[in-house]
Amino acid sequence: MSQPDHIHLMDVQMAVFHCADVFLKQLMVTKLSQCQFALPLLVPHPFTRQTEFPLWTFRQINKSWRIRNTNNEIISQTQPIYKTQTPMVFFFRFGSVSSSKSQLMNSLINEKHNTFFHRNCPGSSRTRVLMDGVEEIAWFCPSGNNTDKFTDCVAFCNLHGDAGDHEKQLQILTEMSSDDSTITETGKGNYKIGLKDRNQSDVSEELRRAINNCVSESSSTFRLEDVSKHSDNRVDEEDDDDCRRGRAAAQQMMSLLEKKHPTEIKESFLPHQGKLWHQWSQKNRELHRPRADETEMDISGKQTEMKKVREQQHKSDITEFMKLLIKEMNSNSGCKMYFLKWLRILMDEHTSVDLSALHHKYDEKWSTVLKLKYHYKSEQLRAEQTELEKISKDLQAANVGVEHIIREIGQIYESCSSVRKNKKDLQIHFSSLPSLAAEMMICGFPLELMDGDAAHVPVIWISAVLDQLIHKLGDQRVFVLSVLGIQSSGKSTMLNAMFGLQFAVSAGGTTRGAFMQLIRVSDEMKTQMNFDYILVVDTEGLRALELAGRSTRHHDNELATFVVGLANLTLINIFGENPAEMQDILQIVVQAFMRMKKVRLNPSCVFVHQNVSDVTAGEKNMEGRRQLQEKLDEMTKLAAKEEDCDAECFSDIIRFDVYNAVKYIPQLWEGNPRMAPPNPNYCENIQEMKETIMAHASKSDGMMLKDLKYHIKDLWEALLIERFIFSFRNSLEISVYRKLETQYSNAMLETENKLHNKIENEAIHEVKEKDLQRELKNTSEEDNIVRETKRKLNEILQQRDLKKKIDAQRTHHENTLYEKSKELALKLKDKANDEEILKKEFDLFWKYSVMKIIRDTPAIRDIDIMRDVREILSDFYESVPADQWRDFFTVLSYSDYVKVKKPSRIAGAFANVYRSVKEKLGSILCREDEAQIRSLVTDVSQQADRIIQSYNISKGGYNKSYVHQLIDYIRARIIDHQEGRVKYVFKNEFFMDLFFSISKRVNKMITDQHRLFREANDPEIYVEKKREEYYSIFQKYCHGSASTVIFGKIICQKLKEPIEQSVYKKTARDLTDEIMKNCESLNGNRANLEKNILKTLAEQEDFNKYVNYIHNPRDHFKSFIRDEVSRYINDKFSVSVLPKMKENIEQLQQKIMKAAHESTQHVQVNSVGLWLKSFTQQISNELIFSEKDISGVKHDDVDDINLLEDVIRLEIQAMSGISSRFNKKTFSVIMNYKFRPDELLIDHFCQCCWVQCPFCKAVCTNTIENHHGDHSVPFHR
Repeated sequence: MSQPDHIHLMDVQMAVFHCADVFLKQLMVTKLSQCQFALPLLVPHPFTRQTEFPLWTFRQINKSWRIRNTNNEIISQTQPIYKTQTPMVFFFRFGSVSSSKSQLMNSLINEKHNTFFHRNCPGSSRTRVLMDGVEEIAWFCPSGNNTDKFTDCVAFCNLHGDAGDHEKQLQILTEMSSDDSTITETGKGNYKIGLKDRNQSDVSEELRRAINNCVSESSSTFRLEDVSKHSDNRVDEEDDDDCRRGRAAAQQMMSLLEKKHPTEIKESFLPHQGKLWHQWSQKNRELHRPRADETEMDISGKQTEMKKVREQQHKSDITEFMKLLIKEMNSNSGCKMYFLKWLRILMDEHTSVDLSALHHKYDEKWSTVLKLKYHYKSEQLRAEQTELEKISKDLQAANVGVEHIIREIGQIYESCSSVRKNKKDLQIHFSSLPSLAAEMMICGFPLELMDGDAAHVPVIWISAVLDQLIHKLGDQRVFVLSVLGIQSSGKSTMLNAMFGLQFAVSAGGTTRGAFMQLIRVSDEMKTQMNFDYILVVDTEGLRALELAGRSTRHHDNELATFVVGLANLTLINIFGENPAEMQDILQIVVQAFMRMKKVRLNPSCVFVHQNVSDVTAGEKNMEGRRQLQEKLDEMTKLAAKEEDCDAECFSDIIRFDVYNAVKYIPQLWEGNPRMAPPNPNYCENIQEMKETIMAHASKSDGMMLKDLKYHIKDLWEALLIERFIFSFRNSLEISVYRKLETQYSNAMLETENKLHNKIENEAIHEVKEKDLQRELKNTSEEDNIVRETKRKLNEILQQRDLKKKIDAQRTHHENTLYEKSKELALKLKDKANDEEILKKEFDLFWKYSVMKIIRDTPAIRDIDIMRDVREILSDFYESVPADQWRDFFTVLSYSDYVKVKKPSRIAGAFANVYRSVKEKLGSILCREDEAQIRSLVTDVSQQADRIIQSYNISKGGYNKSYVHQLIDYIRARIIDHQEGRVKYVFKNEFFMDLFFSISKRVNKMITDQHRLFREANDPEIYVEKKREEYYSIFQKYCHGSASTVIFGKIICQKLKEPIEQSVYKKTARDLTDEIMKNCESLNGNRANLEKNILKTLAEQEDFNKYVNYIHNPRDHFKSFIRDEVSRYINDKFSVSVLPKMKENIEQLQQKIMKAAHESTQHVQVNSVGLWLKSFTQQISNELIFSEKDISGVKHDDVDDINLLEDVIRLEIQAMSGISSRFNKKTFSVIMNYKFRPDELLIDHFCQCCWVQCPFCKAVCTNTIENHHGDHSVPFHR
């Protein structure tokens, strides 16, 4: 541009101002104010010359300052500038003077900054057109220091041009000013200051003193809104019909709030986002993170509670305040944007005074708390801290803005959507509500993504809004940019400066949450980018001091993981050059990503160091960058080790280029923040930062809006499920915790096992803390382990004692029933012939006795194996969620459960290439590896069955320690396997899924055995079985039978059950021998058995059975043996099984009668006690029966042992009918599991080597398990 054509820079500004719409004008003036430049106050129209007062442009400007009161106390104030009353100094000139008026004013306000543009500024020219007659205004805001040039906030107005040519502006301002400063060649006034040949510094100082004197003497004040009262001015917002209608609608809403304190607004006018929404959010978290002991019923109960909360939320009335808002937002009028702007302005105005008072009150109370902490006054301190918490809650409640109103709309929508019904007082259908929020986003308003108060993402609402965005814009492609940083590190300011956004900027703000704002990519930029919009996600500051604590750490880590996982690129904002705090958070983010296996993540990041004064920091700090890279890689490796992940460096999880993705930005302000202008270098670096972002963005395809919706949902679901890592500071803490967790588990289990054996052997009868401390003297976690182990071992003791108590009480109850029935019989002896009376009296006696027995006997509780499994795993392996596992026995390939062992040195490169290729092909295991693992799984599963069977739960009941022992066994087998000659190691999921699958499989076996234990020991069931026996004894007493006869009958009754068990056992053994002789498939060795199995497979032609035989030969053998035995028993039951049982009964009867006879001959004196001792000893080899079984039955009056022998002989012979109760169904059910013929045969044939050839799957023929030497087969398949 040639010199004559040079355009005055301020004319350019004013040209843009005149051409802009009202919203751009407001944005321009707001940005000028932030940059500490003067603002247009009175603007002549370039054609009509009518003066316009752009009051609307000042509505978003707030000013803060600090003054000292008469007590020399500093008072902070923040006010909207259009309402602020301040002294005003008006500068104007007549004629032409040699000195610059604007430059002189700058020296009064800030010598280092050109608040007012003047003739000596770059870009100035001798002529100007649009700037002439413009009245500008700026404010001086003191900081409360002694160096302040003015002690209070003062407005400075500057009329550009000759005042004689602009009488209207001159008249208005002189009427409103506290002091007029006229610059002329000569003039009159109260103060005269000569300018000719004077130093500007001296002139400024003298002028400052004069202004201070005038201001202190004047009582007049200036307020921007009062300028609109002058009829000569055209006021922008009064001449715009849409602006007036928008203001009227906003004022109508605000009139409802006038009588309410800001702390009551949310509760009174926004009820849907209050307690009910918070309760639902908490229940939703609990639902996704179930406790280990929770059942399906508990989970269903929570779902029901959540539904009830939504129904209550739906029943909440929509307030008149919200009805007005929805009505206005749903209208088609052009004043909607004005309405939202006015609503924000008026709400800020309504709450600002009370918020300032609360902040001041909080500061005072905090100072009091600090003093009390110093003086150790605990009681008073607690009271003051409680008061401080109350003020903090009031601050949170009083913080009300447009975002909370939109949140209320969101919760109205979610409650209606959940119950699928419109609210009766909602004037439109609820499905229209997301459209309102979508329109706001398109117009540039931020939308709350994560509720800052509930720390929850309203997924239903966000999804609906994004659906409406797709409906209005089409399924556009977006690039998601997020920012993350410590509180007050300049995140929002950076985004606002970079993209011209409107995120809330508040130093030290404590609002929590995340907001998203949509930016359209210009047509010229679309040629360079692969997307149509940028979605910017801003987060509130992390590590807020006001919210310090473990819950805040959890929230911060969760929020950080969410926004980094959501974005294509995240700006990691760091205040200064030390990234230590953000590194801790990033470690948690990285580890969380490693655990999110179901969410597709492709994040990247740029580190932004703000407030770095040295402009050459980027070049100087290469060593710092190297250390940053090493630190990030180191913590990634640590996290990868913990999570069984193959990541080697930070960039494997979050893409990061240490050379191009670390930026340094200087501090924003130059000097005192209240009057300091922005640092020009800051703006330049922000522009460079923007170019870096665009360079990253140009290489990204972003994501479709529809995909973004699903991504938000999936990511939030994954975060809700994660219950473990967010509570930790960094990965090192997690690693240390897990090591302690393992040591704790091992120490506890070792101690439990030692003392459990002593309990079983009845070596100890009570677990005392000193016993545990002796076992744990070298353990650092002694106190906790002692407490927990004592509890568990005492449970085992209680169970053992319970079993003993049950046995003792059963004997006692039997004997008591015997004696009581005897007493009753003696009373009714005279009515022995009336059977009806005897029956009635006995029934009453029996009913009362049974009720008493039930009341006195401790109940045997039901068991839930899977609940115990989850509970134990959550105790010892809290880091692994116990509610996510796969059925291991249906897995086709184990590649997802392993990772390749890390090779060393030269082999590493080849192994990494091999691993990479195999992973791309979908597998890192060869067929041999798969076979090895399948064999391990099969063997572990079968051994687990044996371990469970060995516990004999049907006799002794179930104990939780069995689950512990199963865990130890499975874990030991896995460790042994992966430490062998294999090229892989197992991930944590291998153990978890294998253990859960085995537990699920043995669940029925354990539950059935415990049911048998319960049925055998339940007093009601057991005693009811004896009813007829006791009634028979009762009848005999009534009819005068001798005590010896009745005692003999009692002995035989008690012998019945042992006889049955002995007969079963002997018959099973005999039958096993017979089957091995007569059954073709089972009458030889294992080779013969296998031949018959193959023959059967060929006859059946069932491919699935072939597959099962090849992959699980031991299981197939067992199944085949069981089928053969079952078939033999069914076919031969009447001709072989029953005759054997009858034969065994007869043999046993003979032995019992022989024992009775020999006992009679052996006892010389007529002592029934000696006879019993001899009798029980003689039959002890045949039956499980001892003197204890009849120890409670009184036999003092039994005096004829010969008669006793005769009674037993007769009663035992009558027991031949026992066999009549045996049939095909009851034979295998009642028999003890380990004595069944099929199990005996399985032990005989399957206790051998089962190792398979890795190539053809042929099974080793060696008959010794774990044999020495090589495996062998006669021929390969």
